[in-house]
Amino acid sequence: MVREMRQRHQELRESGRMDGLLSDLREMLSDALDAERRALFPDPSDEARFAELMLDALPDDVPRAMQELSDYQWRSDEARQIYSQMQERLRRDVIDQQFAGLSRSVENMSDPAAQAAMAEMMRDLNDLLDAHREGRATDEDYPEFLDRHREFFPDAPDTLDEFIDEMARQSAAMERMLASMTPEQRAELAESMQQALSDMGLQEQMARLQENLQALRPEFSRSRGPALSGEASLGLPDATRALAEMADLESLSGQMADADAMADLDQIDAEALERALGRSARDDLEAMQQVQRELQEQGFLVGEGDELRLSPKAVRRIGRTALRAVFDQIEAHDRGNHGMHRTGAAGELTGSHRSWRFGDEESIDVVRTVQNATRRRIATGGGAALDPDDFEIAETETVTRAAVALLVDQSFSMVMNDTWSAAKTMALALHSLTSTSFPLDALQVIGFANMARVVDPMEIPNLQASEIQGTNLQHALMLAGRFLDRHPGAERIVMVVTDGEPTAHLSPDGGWWFDWPPTHETITETVAQVDAMTRRRVPISWFRLGDEPRLSRFLDQMARRNGGRVLAPSHERLGEYVISDYVRARAR
Repeated sequence: MVREMRQRHQELRESGRMDGLLSDLREMLSDALDAERRALFPDPSDEARFAELMLDALPDDVPRAMQELSDYQWRSDEARQIYSQMQERLRRDVIDQQFAGLSRSVENMSDPAAQAAMAEMMRDLNDLLDAHREGRATDEDYPEFLDRHREFFPDAPDTLDEFIDEMARQSAAMERMLASMTPEQRAELAESMQQALSDMGLQEQMARLQENLQALRPEFSRSRGPALSGEASLGLPDATRALAEMADLESLSGQMADADAMADLDQIDAEALERALGRSARDDLEAMQQVQRELQEQGFLVGEGDELRLSPKAVRRIGRTALRAVFDQIEAHDRGNHGMHRTGAAGELTGSHRSWRFGDEESIDVVRTVQNATRRRIATGGGAALDPDDFEIAETETVTRAAVALLVDQSFSMVMNDTWSAAKTMALALHSLTSTSFPLDALQVIGFANMARVVDPMEIPNLQASEIQGTNLQHALMLAGRFLDRHPGAERIVMVVTDGEPTAHLSPDGGWWFDWPPTHETITETVAQVDAMTRRRVPISWFRLGDEPRLSRFLDQMARRNGGRVLAPSHERLGEYVISDYVRARAR
């Protein structure tokens, strides 16, 4: 939706020029004067020469020129007709811009009867708005107003509030257009509009209308914002309509940003969204609101102050889904079955039993498994064959079997290279696998950019890449080493996912230092941490994303130095490679 709104805003901004009315009037005036001069040229009289001098002395700006020509006796019928068209165009545009989208364009505003009807409508409208401001308006007043002036408003909104909103939008768009013009353009257009209103006897009523709209809808007053910058010449109604729609889109974009920041879709004005993008966009919004309500009711979203966040239940569900997708990839690419087949007690028996789950390494309780199969056969009348649901295991005391440190590059290049989403999905899948299928394993996820930090698994779905430059692999390996040292008896596994060579390291004062290309000191400090892993007898698995030659050479050297290995998966298969490597390392 945001992308569509940006595209529409750009289209409107490039749709034409705001001074289209003045440009058209200026061109029409030039045509009228040329025609008049052609009619005067053959006449040798002093009167004709005086008329030519008057035409040559006309002011440059259109409204003052039209005002001085108001009593001029035209010799040319063509010039007289063009001048009448100028007056009609100016009057019609001034009225249409205020009621654009509400009223039917008045065909002949030079007709005294039409002007009188317009004046009567404006007086009744202002009386209605006055009553509304003072709380005297009744439910019947608006329908009665429309009945009296239906010829002006054949497609009027159903309610007075909607009617006022539309007029306020147009008025605000006019303010915005005037504010975006140069002082000369602004003065010329304002004078032209005042002249047209004065000619129709509507100047007082229009001023009264603007006062009412500003009092009733002060929030619509917008004098700031980008101007129109296209090449086409737009009339006053088209220009104000485009600016009003641009203002709506800008307001709607702000609402969407607030809704995104606060996780509250009710912040979005559904009617404004429908007006901007159509009925299908409103249907999509209502569908998203329904999904949000259902997720809250089911406990997948929880409130934290003014925000909604994913609950632990939701994170586990996402992790299981990601893990299932990874195993589907493994099966599709025929990488073999990575389940554990080794058996043996993890610790002393606790006396408790539970259903067997994939990845359990405790001994199967044969007696209870056969009893489950027998009871199921009696209840269902089926055969005696064992079913996976029949298996039970005897629980043992918790003993950590593997300590797994997953180091994930959190630098902004991961976003630029379109690998950040895949890295988060992979981390969630690994967390789901260790917590459900290998509950005796300890997993620590470490994100590193200019600095490194331990990431709680519940943070992963909302984790953002860092916008601060730096890839501090030294700090990440240091944190991983401290984690592994807390599990001395476990199988220790370190996996590093990165798309860039180290460019940052910790400074002696506890801060960090960044430089690119990497300094000798950054490389030295990083290699020292790799060597520390080697002394712990922990081979590092490097997952290289991308084909950057410097990174490739660096990781190859580290793998030879440490005894680890380098894998170069595509971002689509990152989860498959990491999960497979984890299960392979566990098998040691």
